[in-house]
Parts: sequence; C-alpha cells; structure tokens
Amino acid sequence: MNAPGQKIKVTLTRSIHGQLERIAASVRGLGLRRMHQSALVQDTPQNRGMIERAKHMLTVENVK
Repeated sequence: MNAPGQKIKVTLTRSIHGQLERIAASVRGLGLRRMHQSALVQDTPQNRGMIERAKHMLTVENVK
C-alpha cells in the first residue's frame, strides 16, 4: 500500500456486462461506468478491496 493520501489510477479494460452483480457494483463504486474510462481514487483498504474483487477487469497504476 502507498503512503497515506496517495492516489491510484484505475482503468476499466473489460465490460461489466455479464459479470456478477457484486463485481459490477465494485466497479461502479470506483467511479467507472464505461470501458477505457479511468478514475483517480484514494489508496484505501476499502478501494483496494473493490479493486481486488474486479482485478481481472482493471488496470491499476500508481500516481506520483
């Protein structure tokens, strides 16, 4: 995990169509609605949990 207050960039690389509802809800909770859309989110345990649930659909990058 990064330093407190650090942000991470999350990009949706696959469609949420056909995924389990809990996975789709995690992706929407990260602020992603469309494919190839990116969002900057705080690096918190809650967000890391949502990313872990949908890791097969996301690309994650550290932001400096």
